Amino acid sequence: MSPAALYRAALACALAAGLGACSQAAEPAPAPIPSLTVETVAPRVGELTREVTASGSIAAWEEIAVGAEVSGLRVTEVTVEVGDTVRRGDVLVRLDARTLRAKASQSQAAVAQAQANAEVAQKRAKRIRELAAKHFVSAQDADEAAGDALSADAQLRTMRSALEAAQVELEFTQIRAPHDGVISARDVQPGQVVGSDSELLKLIRDHRLEWRAELAEADLTRVAPGMPVRVSGPNGATVEGRVRQVSPALDTRRRTGVVYADLPAPGPLRAGMFGSGAIALGREPGLLIPLDAVVRRDGRAYAFVVGNDHRARERRIRTAAVAGAYVDVREGLQAGDRVIASGAGFLGDGDLVRVAASDSAAAPAATAREK
Repeated sequence: MSPAALYRAALACALAAGLGACSQAAEPAPAPIPSLTVETVAPRVGELTREVTASGSIAAWEEIAVGAEVSGLRVTEVTVEVGDTVRRGDVLVRLDARTLRAKASQSQAAVAQAQANAEVAQKRAKRIRELAAKHFVSAQDADEAAGDALSADAQLRTMRSALEAAQVELEFTQIRAPHDGVISARDVQPGQVVGSDSELLKLIRDHRLEWRAELAEADLTRVAPGMPVRVSGPNGATVEGRVRQVSPALDTRRRTGVVYADLPAPGPLRAGMFGSGAIALGREPGLLIPLDAVVRRDGRAYAFVVGNDHRARERRIRTAAVAGAYVDVREGLQAGDRVIASGAGFLGDGDLVRVAASDSAAAPAATAREK
């Protein structure tokens, strides 16, 4: 190839390279691609019912041991079974009363005899007193007759007391319910000889049960008598109640105390059952976001907020309690923030996101449970 042809070829290559470079310089840089499409929600103020959850046992408010007040008598009849509802004064157990009935009859006869003796002594003392007034007998005779009358009267009172004691013992042969309630245990059978220290039956007074829950000292200080309680038994049934008393002292080793809650209508709950429950501490406003919006890393809670530049910004937050599908946020967010509702765990601070939709509905009233 001639020198001129080589020059022309080199010039053409240089022009082509220059045009290519210009074309690349004129082409715009590609737009950044969002890493995730997200939905945002605005934190809303909702009314919370603060609750403390705990576990405890169902027990009788007052369980009365029913026994015999006389010894050595045989049981003739037991009129109740476990689970029976009784009224105060109902006969629960009957004992053989023949011996005590005979004793009462003897005491009654002794009273009649003592009364007759007392009447004779009083009449005699009256006559001698009249004779002494006329000086037919000595004053000493009158004093002795008066003393005999007083002695006979004292003997009458003694016999009447013995009769009353015999009648009381006779009444004890019918063991009656000391209060309204329900029979919770039976340890007596017909034919059994009972003693005064024997426990024959147990009675749950007024059929009244209570829930005894153990709380840590931090929670115990927030509970007061009168607060409403919900208790769930093993079958899932929920029973309403109210705090009756808070233990004035704590277990020094475990630093826990007991809350006693009345269950006026225990329903399917029974003494001895284990129940979990919640104590309502009161209602107050809270800033709520969905549970799925919270990201937990290294024991800390975070939420991601989308700014006007469509970038996700990580915010460290402090949560207080879970309220259903929401969590109460105490620090780190404001009501006007746009919080990523779900999927924030796949994002990093500053990631570009595409906002698909926003949920601006007010958060519902909820129950916040604290453990």
